[in-house]
Amino acid sequence: MSKDFKQLIFLPLGGSGEIGMNLNLYSYDNQWIMVDCGISFADDYLPGIDLIMPNVDFIDNIKDDLHCLVLTHAHEDHIGAVVHLWPRFKCPIYVTPFTGVILRSKLREAGLYDEVTVREIELGGSFKIGDFDIEFVTLTHSIPEPNALNIKTPLGTIFHTGDWKIDPDPLVGDSTDEKRLKQIGKEGVLALVCDSTNVFNKKSSGSELEVRNSLIQLLQDKTGAIFCTTFSSNVARVETLAHVAEETDRHLCLIGRSMKRNVAAARECGYLKDFPPIFDEEDASHLPRDKVLYVCTGCQGEARAALMRIVHDNNKHVHIAKGDTVVFSSKIIPGNELGIARVHDLLIEKSVEVITEKDAFVHVSGHPGQEELKQMYEWIKPSIVVPTHGERKHLLKQAEFAHDMGIKQTIVPRNGTVVKLAPENIGIINEVQVGRLALDGHILVEDDDISIIERRRLLFNGALVVNVVMDASGLLLKPLDITSIGLPEASFGELKKYVDDKLHDALELAARENITDDDVLSELIRATARRASKYYTGKETGPVTIVHLSRI
Repeated sequence: MSKDFKQLIFLPLGGSGEIGMNLNLYSYDNQWIMVDCGISFADDYLPGIDLIMPNVDFIDNIKDDLHCLVLTHAHEDHIGAVVHLWPRFKCPIYVTPFTGVILRSKLREAGLYDEVTVREIELGGSFKIGDFDIEFVTLTHSIPEPNALNIKTPLGTIFHTGDWKIDPDPLVGDSTDEKRLKQIGKEGVLALVCDSTNVFNKKSSGSELEVRNSLIQLLQDKTGAIFCTTFSSNVARVETLAHVAEETDRHLCLIGRSMKRNVAAARECGYLKDFPPIFDEEDASHLPRDKVLYVCTGCQGEARAALMRIVHDNNKHVHIAKGDTVVFSSKIIPGNELGIARVHDLLIEKSVEVITEKDAFVHVSGHPGQEELKQMYEWIKPSIVVPTHGERKHLLKQAEFAHDMGIKQTIVPRNGTVVKLAPENIGIINEVQVGRLALDGHILVEDDDISIIERRRLLFNGALVVNVVMDASGLLLKPLDITSIGLPEASFGELKKYVDDKLHDALELAARENITDDDVLSELIRATARRASKYYTGKETGPVTIVHLSRI
């Protein structure tokens, strides 16, 4: 293929049209690289499922040409799917040091540590692979070592931001490399592929130092124990809370496996050098309540996180009592509203003071508001802006904002859209099949798998189980055994009698019509029982109905 036919392609498989689950592909001359490989968290629509991630069937077709996976930073929505999906594509992974520590821990737990090639690049470093020259560029976010990627190709440079903000006082890690960003802009950037999560905020997102000062003032006169919950990966916020503990004359106790793991990883990479001593839960339980500040996981109302276990009195050493204070130093991720509201209600029932970002200045976003986006445009000077990382409304808003800021070309992708960035006639030129995978225990299934559909039906409609024992001629040898799952117990006796009568009528009809095929007879019993239950209960849909037919 001549150079005239070579194309520069951007293809998102996750994260364009949703919050989380980021997975992006770039291609030049049939060479591919992947940027990030993340998860999102399931809601009640996927019962029994904790994690979801992009379907990577498309990658099966190009995995021989997939040169590498580059991880911009260590948030779960950017690296959480690696251990589950890497066996599908088996390419080397490039990281900076902190992300490498977190990733290796995950690989070790998954039994993949010795299989995966992880190549660590220093902060601000670069590497070449195929026709791609890739440079890590230091930005600020809510986790150590967030990186943009400056991706040079023969057809132009792409600046992929990852997650970012402009924090003049990040507290943990380096500040935004403004000097390098200006140089990149002067060198020329074809396309800026940019985080859209906080685009509706007209101002900048704010500084971590401002949050620290606010929390000290807010909590200095509180009595009782203080519980602060935040994202476990927000190492700067955990460091802030440790400083708050010192300033309010309290001892620090961390609760939650991921919280402790991220702090340990940060220390291993040289961060948190002035971190105070950490009390374990048992030792903290022997201290006066007004001398402890607990920092725990669970800010999104997760059922198995530390805060929820404490609220339900399922922690052996830590308890929440009347007069305590619980601070949610976080924002609500869309889809988690109900879970967080449940936690709030449970805490209020315990006469606990609950403080959220709506009540006081206890959180700043890790994503750019419009002032920061404008600054990035001025630094990078892209010809094209491609909004990513956000719901559809976020992507469209950033495209509109970029146009208002003088960017002449914007392309709003969806997951699966093939975006041509060069050489000419840019825009969406094709679409590949995409979807979501659900992690059901240790098994990956598509999110519309029949097992999940049936589980959802059971959740909403309950179930009937009918056991039928008859001889070869079709004569019942014992009474019908009808049991229920998830149907109202108070009226089940009457419901059971009604269903039993309808089933006897159906079996008599089957005998008259000489129905002897077990499959046909089982379906008749199932349909009759379900229809009778639906009519009796008045529900729009009947219960899942299971029939066990035995011949003796």
